[in-house]
Amino acid sequence: MEAKKSLLAGKGEILLAGAVIGLCAVLLQYAGNPANMGVCVACFLRDIAGALGLHRAAPVQYLRPEIPAFVLGSLAAAMLGGEFRSRAGSAPVLRFFLGMAAMAGALVFLGCPWRVLLRLAGGDGNALFGFAGLLSGVFVGHRFYKAGFALPASQAQSTFSGLVLPAAAVALLAARFLFSSDPATGTLSWLWASAKGPGAAHAPLLASLGGGLLIGVLAQRSRFCTVGSLRELFTLRQMHLIYGVATFLLAAFIGNLVLGQFHPGFEGQPVSHTASLWNYLGMLVAGLAFSLGGGCPGRQLILAGEGSGDAGAFVLGMLTAGALAHNLGWASSPTGPGPNALAVVVVGLGFCLAVGFWNRKSA
Repeated sequence: MEAKKSLLAGKGEILLAGAVIGLCAVLLQYAGNPANMGVCVACFLRDIAGALGLHRAAPVQYLRPEIPAFVLGSLAAAMLGGEFRSRAGSAPVLRFFLGMAAMAGALVFLGCPWRVLLRLAGGDGNALFGFAGLLSGVFVGHRFYKAGFALPASQAQSTFSGLVLPAAAVALLAARFLFSSDPATGTLSWLWASAKGPGAAHAPLLASLGGGLLIGVLAQRSRFCTVGSLRELFTLRQMHLIYGVATFLLAAFIGNLVLGQFHPGFEGQPVSHTASLWNYLGMLVAGLAFSLGGGCPGRQLILAGEGSGDAGAFVLGMLTAGALAHNLGWASSPTGPGPNALAVVVVGLGFCLAVGFWNRKSA
């Protein structure tokens, strides 16, 4: 009887979390974030890389408050719930490069798994190919897990170690609050900020911060994860997390309808391209990398807030690739894939397959 009660409570949490996160994303878009990009971990990390001067692609530079807020919201929820555990040591170098591969694939598609759902909820038909790629990548990861794939177990670390990434999140927010913008130069004091393009579209600072903190708390308490939900779908042993993804998509769809943000079609969709094969291949690589790394990018930020240095290594890999994607021509744009998209898809896919193959128990 007690187990049944616990299961029902957990289902309610994930339903609520999915709906609120989806609605928050739509409201942040309505408040000023880029269209069909109310919340996108990959795109926002890329923008932060630009704000720090790690790349100089002028349209995508802005220190997005939502990203550090996810980490700090998770930290607060984990501390209050007695779930903060400082740990690391589970193949951090592999996780760093898995984060790079995931980001490279996501920027070929132009979005993380959360943005796949938001683009679908906004009517972007191109996201159907991205969703198919995500399913394929997670399925390949599922087959590796069935074959015995596992990275080494993490080890307990000092509390200080687990607080390093949250401290970095505090530093980013402090920089965003303390240094005023200069529209004439397109910089935010010593930070860079886009004067036009997606980086120039953002919700008010306090709205972004509040929405990010709320999402961080809810995602930590509910274990919301798009990649984890798809893995559950393939195992068919339980369907707990998929309910959260369903309510995320439904709430975002209804919110877009109410706010006039639903525009179905393939052509002219915001911050997207119509190269269907590349939409598929980009998310195939990203889905496989997220699966092998243990969760979608939102989940990685939440785990980092809970004290996981391994998730922190994955996030730092994404941040690094967010800079290199523009410096080295990996990233797509509304005109199509970047000149080196083929190379990064081939290398990223090959690396993920090697990680999956050589980390099976039999290997």
